[in-house]
Amino acid sequence: MFNPLFSHSRRNLARWFTGSMGSILVVFAATLFFLETQEQMRAFDQELLNKSRTMAAAVKYRLHEGRWRVELSDVPVLGSNSIPYDNEVQYVRWYDRQGQLVRFVGALPPEQLAIAPGFVTLSTPQLLRQITLPVFQNQDAIGYLQVAVPLTPVRTNLRQIRLFLSVGVPLSLAVIGVAGWLLGGFAMQPIQAAYERLQRFTADASHELRSPLAALLSNIQIGIVKPAANLETQERRLQKLVEITKSMTVLVNNLLLLARYEGSLPASTLKVVDLVPLLKDMAGTFETEATQHHLRFGCTLPDHPLTVMADADLLQRAIANLLNNALKYTPPGGTIELRLTATNQQALIQVKDTGIGIPEAFLQFIFERFYRVDQVRTPDHQRPKKSGGFGLGLAIAQQIIQAHGGKIHVASTEGSGSCFTIELPLINHRFRLLRSS
Repeated sequence: MFNPLFSHSRRNLARWFTGSMGSILVVFAATLFFLETQEQMRAFDQELLNKSRTMAAAVKYRLHEGRWRVELSDVPVLGSNSIPYDNEVQYVRWYDRQGQLVRFVGALPPEQLAIAPGFVTLSTPQLLRQITLPVFQNQDAIGYLQVAVPLTPVRTNLRQIRLFLSVGVPLSLAVIGVAGWLLGGFAMQPIQAAYERLQRFTADASHELRSPLAALLSNIQIGIVKPAANLETQERRLQKLVEITKSMTVLVNNLLLLARYEGSLPASTLKVVDLVPLLKDMAGTFETEATQHHLRFGCTLPDHPLTVMADADLLQRAIANLLNNALKYTPPGGTIELRLTATNQQALIQVKDTGIGIPEAFLQFIFERFYRVDQVRTPDHQRPKKSGGFGLGLAIAQQIIQAHGGKIHVASTEGSGSCFTIELPLINHRFRLLRSS
């Protein structure tokens, strides 16, 4: 369901789509009708011209009693001085070379020819198409043949085309409007989803920043209103301010990291990275931390190199977030294991722990920004908070891995621990895909 802002945008999209496509359709229909009219008239005029030439060919110009005279007795229609019932000719007229009327069949014509040779459309009780054809013999004009026929066939055809267009164009506009509305809805869905994520992200970020800002302001006001009685108290207050500032710095840096690496990474930042030494170095660091937390740390790495195209620093950041989560949620005496394997041309990086685990109802939310889970579970599947952190670690890890063209997923059982798996395409797999394409 769209909110009013997106509903208004959807209506505008549908309106503009319908208007633009409708304008194109109307122009196309008008052009089609115009071209069809021209073609119908051209064919009709050609037929009329052929008919007139047939009549003109029957005109005889002979020498009779020492004078040249025109004989019209053999001219179809005009020679019989009547129009057959089944003939479509409206009238036929013959004018001499001076333009004087000599003979006609049909409607009473003017005595003097007043129309130049060629085609003309006349509006009488019915629409007529008339041709005035000069007749030559031995390159000398001997007279003018004038023939008129009704435009009924052309008008009938054009009427059918107009009927089709008058019905088809509005129906097409209705279909275009419905299509524009549906396409507008489809187009607005990802935009609204992104807008809702942005709103949720902004609300969560402002909520997370509100507490440290309030604590920072409170400590500053206390320092102003009630100055420290001794150096130790002043140092404790300053230390508190430093901790709050560091916490806010971490939050802001994480937010900038999420915004900076939205989408895929540019190719210029990717280099060949061997995962074996990279994870070996990280294992040495986190083994020390695990010992301090009274945890056992294991690392299983292959003997051969596994190389990927990656930004080593970002990749370390994503894996470190998973290891930090494992340290945080595994009670003393537990085990954390870092494992690297390869299967199906994919490098698999697994971080497994024996910690408190994640309930199945919460697994679908853990990669969302600012989502945090502690050991308190609510029946209505609300999102409870844990102490410490901002709930950005897993979101950052997922975004980094996806920017590398990989995947991250989790398998967890409440009370038994969790296993996070990162899948990254190996270099030889990338080259094979490029060659096959």
